[in-house]
Amino acid sequence: MESIGNITKSLKAVLDEKRDHRRVLVLYGRDDVQHFLIEQQEALHAEQDGVAERDLDVIVLVASTLPEPDRQFMMHKPFELMPSDNFRGWLIGKDGGVKHQFSKPLEPKELFRIIDSMPMRQAEAKKQ
Repeated sequence: MESIGNITKSLKAVLDEKRDHRRVLVLYGRDDVQHFLIEQQEALHAEQDGVAERDLDVIVLVASTLPEPDRQFMMHKPFELMPSDNFRGWLIGKDGGVKHQFSKPLEPKELFRIIDSMPMRQAEAKKQ
């Protein structure tokens, strides 16, 4: 799990690097609802094999430590983060497109179901 606060590159640069290689789950939370971020991370950590099998990286963004350029980036398409959002998550496919958005933590089973329904993931599963 990565926290963008510990990364020197912009969020856009990190996402661009992962395009075509990794799926990314971007999690955003305001300070007063960090328990949602922790809950989501713990649930995914408990299913680490499933996360790894799906080439999924997790990036955690905490509102108070999010650099202003990254905040501005998140407020535009495809993310469209609203200042009033307490918690948001975006599943980004290997093609760089947002495949699913959610406003409360997702069960890993549900997340895996969404990923496994993607055409690229189905093609990967056939190759394995």
